[in-house]
This record gives sequence, structure tokens and C-alpha cells, in this order.
Amino acid sequence: MDPSAPEGRWSWPVVSPTVAAPYAAPPTRYAAGHRGIDLTAAAGTPVAAPDGAVVRFAGTVVDRPVLTLDHGGGVLSSFEPLSSDLPVGSAVARGEVIGLVGSGGHCGGGCLHVGVRMHGEYVSPMLFFARVPPAVLLPVGSG
Repeated sequence: MDPSAPEGRWSWPVVSPTVAAPYAAPPTRYAAGHRGIDLTAAAGTPVAAPDGAVVRFAGTVVDRPVLTLDHGGGVLSSFEPLSSDLPVGSAVARGEVIGLVGSGGHCGGGCLHVGVRMHGEYVSPMLFFARVPPAVLLPVGSG
């Protein structure tokens, strides 16, 4: 985890993150889309709080364990599948382990889904993290 991340930016919840599936905003509020990012992570991998927060929800949603953190200012982050013993109302610090990647979910080889809502609307979690993996530009054609 990266507790030394610049002020106002979150540290990654898992060590050496690899984005397995990016955020894909749905065309309308109720349409299909990917309202978060998936980070490659095996079951049992420790997951850390990306920033200070209070546990807002801890429970099961559609057969997956979910933990939601309230960072204040209308910003919530959610993690699934995440096995955690933290009760609602617990304060967590940046970099503190909040649970372990659970099993299930929609990734074949195991992942942690991270979602972020601002004032009730889903936004790309990439807006919050301390370092964004570099983009790789490839040539369109040979000439």
C-alpha cells in the first residue's frame, strides 16, 4: 500500500495493482455498464483502505461479500468480493487492512472490484488513485 501518496489522492487497495477491467460508464443510469474497476487479485489477498474512512456497509449483495467506505464529502468506495470482520461505523485509516479478497465475483481468475460513488452517482475510481498506470499508444497502421 502507498501511505505516502500525494495529499488528495488515494493509495491502491492491493499491492502492485493491475487493472483487469476498466470503468465503463453506462449510456443511461439504469443501463448495463461496468461501474468500477477490477484489480487482479487472488482470493486471500489483503486489501487496504485507500484513504481514511468509516465503514458504511458490510454485508452480502448478490451472493458476494461487499464492504463500503464513506470518505466524507459524498464520496463512497465499495469493494467486492471482500471478506471483512469490520462492523458498520468502524473508522479505518489509509493503508489499514480492511479485509481479504473473497471468492466469487465476475472475474474468472480472481479480482477485486472497486467502485466509487460521488453524491450517489458512479464515477471512475481512476480519478482518485495516486498513480494511474501509464497508457500505451500503439501505431494504427504501417503508413
